[in-house]
This record gives sequence, C-alpha cells and structure tokens, in this order.
Amino acid sequence: MPEVRFTIRWPDGAEESCYSPSTAIKHHLQAGETYPLDEFLDRARKGLQAASDRVEAKFGFACSSAMNQLARIETAAKSQPFDGQVTCLSFS
Repeated sequence: MPEVRFTIRWPDGAEESCYSPSTAIKHHLQAGETYPLDEFLDRARKGLQAASDRVEAKFGFACSSAMNQLARIETAAKSQPFDGQVTCLSFS
C-alpha cells in the first residue's frame, strides 16, 4: 500500500508535511486547491479515515499513524482563524 505525504499551507502561512498510509487521501484533497478551514478539516477526516480503513481491510487493524496525523491537523486548526483558507500544495 503506497504511503503518501501531502503538504498543506495553513491560513497563517505555515506549511506542514502530512502523512497518509494510502492514496485514499487523494480522493478528498487535490494539490493546488484551497479550502475553507472547516471544509478542509472535513475532507482530511474523511480522507485519513478512508486511508486507515484501507489498512484495516488489508492487515486487519486500523492505522494509528493516520489517526495521529488527523489529531495533529485538528490541534493545529484550533490556532487558525475559523474563516481561514487551507491550501493543499502537493503530494509526494
């Protein structure tokens, strides 16, 4: 299962490299697209959950790394303006 790194830019301009255990995240975020913060969080939740579900289907257990990444995203989002925009810069 190919893991994916995706880079985002928070509303405050900080960039962050994020991890997904599968390409499922690409069904929820697009490189070069900008999302309102609440929409980004919804897409990140769905994408990382889908990625974790793929791991569970293949190996029999959920992916704690995907859930840890989601927790880091949700924690970082709390310090951002609620009306801010998050850009998905790239996938690698």
